[in-house]
Amino acid sequence: MKPLAGLLVVDFSQFLAGPSASLRMADLGARVIKIERPGTGDLCRQLYISNLSLDGDSTLFHSINRNKQSYAADLKAPEDLVRVRKLLIRADVMIQNFRPGIIEKIGLGYNAVRELNPRIVYGEVTGYGSTGPWRNKPGQDLLVQSLSGLPYLNGDAAQPPVPFGLAVADMMAGAHLVQGILAALLRRGITGAGGKVEVSLLESILDLQFEVLTTYLNDGGKPPQRSAVNNAHAYLGAPYGIYATADGHLALAMGSVVRLGELLDCPALTTYINPAALFNQRDEIKSILVQHLKRKTTQHWLSILEPADVWCADVLNWDRLFAHEAFQALDMVQTVDSRPGAVMRTTRCPIRIDGEVLISSLAAPHIGEHNQFLAEEFDL
Repeated sequence: MKPLAGLLVVDFSQFLAGPSASLRMADLGARVIKIERPGTGDLCRQLYISNLSLDGDSTLFHSINRNKQSYAADLKAPEDLVRVRKLLIRADVMIQNFRPGIIEKIGLGYNAVRELNPRIVYGEVTGYGSTGPWRNKPGQDLLVQSLSGLPYLNGDAAQPPVPFGLAVADMMAGAHLVQGILAALLRRGITGAGGKVEVSLLESILDLQFEVLTTYLNDGGKPPQRSAVNNAHAYLGAPYGIYATADGHLALAMGSVVRLGELLDCPALTTYINPAALFNQRDEIKSILVQHLKRKTTQHWLSILEPADVWCADVLNWDRLFAHEAFQALDMVQTVDSRPGAVMRTTRCPIRIDGEVLISSLAAPHIGEHNQFLAEEFDL
């Protein structure tokens, strides 16, 4: 039995953050009913991260909305709103990511839903919080990254700000929403009362930067200094970075530069005996490594560094990763094949419970696919 079996989640959210939260809850055993507009549905159905589609919808939609049921309802139509309220009376969790103020106009704000169901845990995702001058800005991942300062941590010093190559604000907000919902559900088990859980993309992406922001806040407000050579972390000294070799790349994490010089037969590195040099002369040290490491293959360097317990790694592309037995041992890929035309390979839930890998073969639903079934079950 999965740990969230028996919980009912009614999800009004679109795009990534909210749906990623309900996906994780579905993976953990919850039943998720996705409320969608009749006809168009979740706008993410047409949000493509490539030209690849599946059964009429984007693969992005399929990857983040598998293992859910769809109920089509026009929230501006009184009769549909009555049906949705019936669902909420039975629900354990509600999730929504409307812009601030919209859900209250619809009549499904937290206070209204709490009157229907005092035990409900109400999850809300916004871009920048429900108050403040940015509250009505578009909560889009790249825009949030840009406002958060994150791009000034990526890339080398001479480069312009470099955004993260994933929708990291959305995914972090979704993860934080799950954490808050589960905490509120645990509290409900003790007190019997539900509650409201709020997250924003901006707060989540700021929390992701807690290490470096803490340094900034306690170091006189000094801005991050990206390395000019092979930057991998603006606040860490040499040798931290990824270096080209004769046939690929080698990642080097924290460690003694003097020890590296001895192991790599690079006398120039052994002169940096002062720990302060690792940052103060970071680019100088890295430049020496750049020239030295490209002389031999990645495997040559690994064969020397790994037995010496130096923190290092090959730098794999996805083809090499997927072919590696270490990846295969994780069993991270599942096939979703419950509907003709929607067969898809995707990643599984990364959590194991009592040693069990959590997988599901249920494909993302068509818009309103479960209307009749849910109407009969819940007397809608």
